[in-house]
Amino acid sequence: MRLIIKNNYNACAKWTADYIAAKIINAAPSDEKPFVLGLPTGSTPLGVYKRLIELNQKGIISFKNVITFNMDEYVGLEASHPQSYHYFMMENFFNKIDIEKKNIHILDGMTDDPTGECRRYEEMITAAGGIDLFLGGCGCDGHIAFNEPGSSLTSKTRMKTLTDDTIAANARFFGGDQTQVPKTALTVGIGTICDAKEVLIMMTGLQKADALQHAIEGSVSQMWPVTALQLHKSAIIITDDDCTDKLRVGTVKYFKGIEAKIKDVEVE
Repeated sequence: MRLIIKNNYNACAKWTADYIAAKIINAAPSDEKPFVLGLPTGSTPLGVYKRLIELNQKGIISFKNVITFNMDEYVGLEASHPQSYHYFMMENFFNKIDIEKKNIHILDGMTDDPTGECRRYEEMITAAGGIDLFLGGCGCDGHIAFNEPGSSLTSKTRMKTLTDDTIAANARFFGGDQTQVPKTALTVGIGTICDAKEVLIMMTGLQKADALQHAIEGSVSQMWPVTALQLHKSAIIITDDDCTDKLRVGTVKYFKGIEAKIKDVEVE
């Protein structure tokens, strides 16, 4: 696993966006061989999306031959609902880049057949050739997507009941009213994420320090789903200085020493 440590969130977002852009550019995707990208929602990726939009509008990168699969969607919210992840992605990313609408995949939270919808989602990922790079965030309790503590580390796309902590954290998007937050969601599984050829997780801020400590120094455990990345053949966590607060000094020095020898990706 690589641990990239930057000064602050903005530096993390720029590095992440440039890394993704470079991966797509180097892959030279085509109709016959598209690049398949897994994507998250929430506040964590906003800076990444802003940077990718900028690179797209400058003509540095194109998304015409990129296929996307989003991590999750609330159950019971129409795609037009301002707090649905369909709406989030269209407003914050897809409507501002040159991606083909047919290449956008987001779970249907209004489906009458959640089990079938989740099965079809896995089948679509397989049909696309698997995910080349899965970008994600991580909760304070170590959850990725809606894979809460206790989730199977080999789980696939399914419906999950949200914990009280997740509902409380997401209430800020619903005017602070926890009663308005959906109680269930459709989500890719930890196994789905780890099936990707590469996984890139952003974790920033002091509030994520415990999760980062478990991810880097702790044992693999279903109670901290992010620890599954320790078993992945090509996983990267990018974080800021504040988030490393719980790591050993020696751990921070070790990873900073390694990355000092590697030139950062620049796409312009």
